[in-house]
Amino acid sequence: MGFPIIRPRRLRRTSALRNLICETRLNRSDLIYPIFIDERVQKPIPIESMPEYFRLPIRYVIKEVRQVIDLNIKALILFGIPSKKDEIGSQAFTTDGVIQRTVRVLKREFGDRIVIITDVCLCEYTNHGHCGVLKEGEVDNDSTLEILQKVAVSQAQAGADIVAPSAMMDGQVKAIREALDDSGFIHTGIMAYSAKYASSFYGPFREAAESKPEFGNRKSYQMGYENSNEALREVELDISEGADIVIIKPALPYLDLIHRVKEKFKVPVAAYNVSGEYAMVKAAAQKGWIDEKSAILEILTSIKRAGANLIITYFAKDAGQWLD
Repeated sequence: MGFPIIRPRRLRRTSALRNLICETRLNRSDLIYPIFIDERVQKPIPIESMPEYFRLPIRYVIKEVRQVIDLNIKALILFGIPSKKDEIGSQAFTTDGVIQRTVRVLKREFGDRIVIITDVCLCEYTNHGHCGVLKEGEVDNDSTLEILQKVAVSQAQAGADIVAPSAMMDGQVKAIREALDDSGFIHTGIMAYSAKYASSFYGPFREAAESKPEFGNRKSYQMGYENSNEALREVELDISEGADIVIIKPALPYLDLIHRVKEKFKVPVAAYNVSGEYAMVKAAAQKGWIDEKSAILEILTSIKRAGANLIITYFAKDAGQWLD
């Protein structure tokens, strides 16, 4: 008689058994739903490179958020497309800007039933498409910090629960934390885009937000995909400057970073499952090459398994309909 076979398959035999020993459980409360608000449009505008996604006028956002709440998704992140752009992105910090007006509308309608996160960046608002103020053809870090402070304070005044600086300027978290505190917004959180890579997976977002750079690229301020220790340094700096949550962006090519950051710093980690990752799945599903539901849930679960506490994802509503 030979040695007995060790049989891990015993616990995979039925759905109930597999569920009993499941190590990673994806929940609706893990998800953050991005919304694009375009103050120039009167009806939802389809985003060609992001199937089933739209740029919305402000008056449609309440209906969209009500659907999100009904799915028991707890948080949104808002991106604005203004009617006017200029050199410094001044519409990003005006009191009646597209995001500021949207936040006020949502707070009046829903109060604290949903967490409202606002993107703090200039690429959607500048006529050159870069994330900061230009001097002699280059993004000037310290001049940009002053603008980002104004943006964050204006969003907090409108009622944002959390501001999310994504410009990847040195010192942006410290500058924004000081500006918020000096303006009396000590309870407004900061979700920092701490490790934001200069990625090829952002293309559909740039169509959605009309934020493609008019010249050059963003490699002088976003990170190179070859580096991981540099990402840990960026995360450490943001935490020391006052970040409450840190973001790794994109998600799928950087699962190793999500894991390393979570293990090293023990702080809330958000992963951004970006537009290119979304578009590839949707396109393949439309061709019948993959099972859409299975692929989406596998992707989101893998991001959580890597260590993400929160996942910013365009799949949020899809997943919200499927999760128990």
